Formats: sequence, C-alpha cells, structure tokens
Amino acid sequence: MAQYSPERAEEIADNIASVQSRMNDALLSITNAQKAQLVAVSKYKPASDILAAYEKAGHRHFGENYLPSDIKWHFIGTLQSNKCKTVAGEDGAHTASFHTMRNKYSAKKASTLDKACAASRSEPLRIFLQVNTSAEETKSGMLPREALDVARHVVSSCAHLKLAGLMTIGSPNPDLENGENPDFKTLNECRAIIQETLKIDDLELSMGMSDDFPQALLQGSTNIRVGSTVFGSRPPFTKST
Repeated sequence: MAQYSPERAEEIADNIASVQSRMNDALLSITNAQKAQLVAVSKYKPASDILAAYEKAGHRHFGENYLPSDIKWHFIGTLQSNKCKTVAGEDGAHTASFHTMRNKYSAKKASTLDKACAASRSEPLRIFLQVNTSAEETKSGMLPREALDVARHVVSSCAHLKLAGLMTIGSPNPDLENGENPDFKTLNECRAIIQETLKIDDLELSMGMSDDFPQALLQGSTNIRVGSTVFGSRPPFTKST
C-alpha cells in the first residue's frame, strides 16, 4: 500500500476543507441551492496523494485514479472506442470502481460502451456528455447543437447507460461583463433543451475547476472538478515508451 507523510496528508486534507468551505460560501447566496459534489482530479498524481485524501479527509470522489473499492471513480478524458470493454469492466477488473464517465460521446461510441456494460455491469453506468461550449479547437467535446441528438440516442437506445448530465471546460478568459460565464450559460441552455425535449428533469451539470468553480456553482453546477487546488500543480504528462 502506498505511504504518505503526515505533513502531506494534512496539507491535502486542509486543501479539500478549504475548497469545500468556498463551495459552501458560494451556495449560501443561492436560494434552494442544490448540493454540489467535489471531484478531486487526481490524475498523474502519486497513489500516496489519493490515499491521503481518502484516509485523512475521508474523500471518495476522484478523477481517474482508484484505490479502495468504495472510491467513486469519475473517468475524465478521452475514451477510445477500443477501450470501452476495459473501462466498462468487461474484463472484471474495474466494474465495482467506476461511478461516472465524463467524455466526448458520439452515438456510435455510446452504443459501443452500452454493449460492453451489458456484459459486465448489474447497474447502468452514469455518463456525462462533454460539450465544447467555447468552440475551441484545442478542446474535446461535441458542439452544443449536437448534444440533443446524442442525448436522445443514449436515452432511447442505450439501456445500460444512464444519462447523468452534461459537462464542459470553460474558456480560460471568459467575458464576465454580464455577470455570467458564457460557457456555463451555454451548458445550462443545452440542459434545458434536452430536459424539455426528452422529458427528463434530473440532469446534472459538471462545470467549474480550480480557477472558476465559485462562478460555476453560482450558475448551477452540481459537480466541480478540482485538481491543482487540492493536490498542487500537475507534473508534465509524458507518454511511456
């Protein structure tokens, strides 16, 4: 089992407590605010950091890493179609650990993942559709106008997937002149269209990261994804050879 220093564990626990306090402060200004979930984005971090957050802070929702079976693992990133069987748990290795998938889905990829889940999971896999609300070429995600068709396909044709919500990564320099982040506003509009058209009323919003999560909460986010504020800056990613 990975080991961590008491000092590092205390630092991570304090960071999580600070983020949760800021979340609570933001939600206090919202009438009938819905409780929001903090997802600690731990990718590229050592297992000892995740273990520290797990044991010292009692945290359970993580992005991309998993240790004990009761961690709620949120897969964040690009899912290749040929990996659907693995992440769905068809090989028996991951079924208990996956809680939510957050990804750029197409109808074809959703069907591939649904088929893999049918062979391995007793409950539907929760998925968030990633929407590129800023239309930046460097970002993954479907365009807002594509979201309804993919959502309709998931709801009508993928019995082993549960459409849990929508997600976006906001622009690094949003125009807040009107008091709202335009990317978060666009995601809200996508949700409203999907909910009205498909007659569903429980879609969540996953938006907001270390730099902008208070604003995201003010605009209705139910999931925030925080990495560097909890664990510190990430090391540069290098592909293994």
